[in-house]
Amino acid sequence: MPKPSARYKRVLLKVSGEALMGSQAYGIDVAMTDKIAKEVKQAFDKGVEIALVIGGGNIFRGLSAAASGIERATADYMGMLATVMNALAMQSALERQGLDTRVMSAIPMTTVCEPYIRRRAVRHLEKGRVVIFAAGTGNPFFTTDTAAALRAAEMGCDALLKGTQVDGVYDSDPKSNPDAKRYDTLSYMDVISRDLRVMDTSAVTLMRDNNIPIIVFSIHTPGGFETVMAGDGVCTVINS
Repeated sequence: MPKPSARYKRVLLKVSGEALMGSQAYGIDVAMTDKIAKEVKQAFDKGVEIALVIGGGNIFRGLSAAASGIERATADYMGMLATVMNALAMQSALERQGLDTRVMSAIPMTTVCEPYIRRRAVRHLEKGRVVIFAAGTGNPFFTTDTAAALRAAEMGCDALLKGTQVDGVYDSDPKSNPDAKRYDTLSYMDVISRDLRVMDTSAVTLMRDNNIPIIVFSIHTPGGFETVMAGDGVCTVINS
């Protein structure tokens, strides 16, 4: 049976830091980064230009630290540094798959990665490199969801894909509620008005304003990323 063809030419994949933990309590599970890298490679082989944004919650979570007494802005900067660590780990995993990659950080740290420059990032994608955007937006008080939406808009992506722990958007937590309802499609306003919290309101609004669909799927389903790229598979599509 032939493999599905990609529906999108350029996408941004948002992966939470927690996804990199695998079965561990914290940190980076190399086996999990390799698994995600294989998913990216399958989609890349279909001719898709791919950018990534990875959260930092497996190493440091700014809001929790702020609640513990660290100043919020300082805590957020610490979280941004955690995303750089995750980006470098994912870069290594992608290169083990034979992919050419670049890490671009919103906080300049030229010893380990490139500073984020929009035109340079676009050129990397055009040259067939996988670009990993690190350090969020470079500003405190903005999450990596908002950073993913911002970069998707700046790169002119056809879709923003959010790889999560479950296979779409539900009306409640399916892990604690076996009767939770999964949505196949939602509008941007549905997500905001129902407070579904699949992404920050600012991220959803940015995607609405730029007419970029958000596709939520399970990062743990083998071949899921490639299948969703073809417009198939189990997922929730958020658009107008």
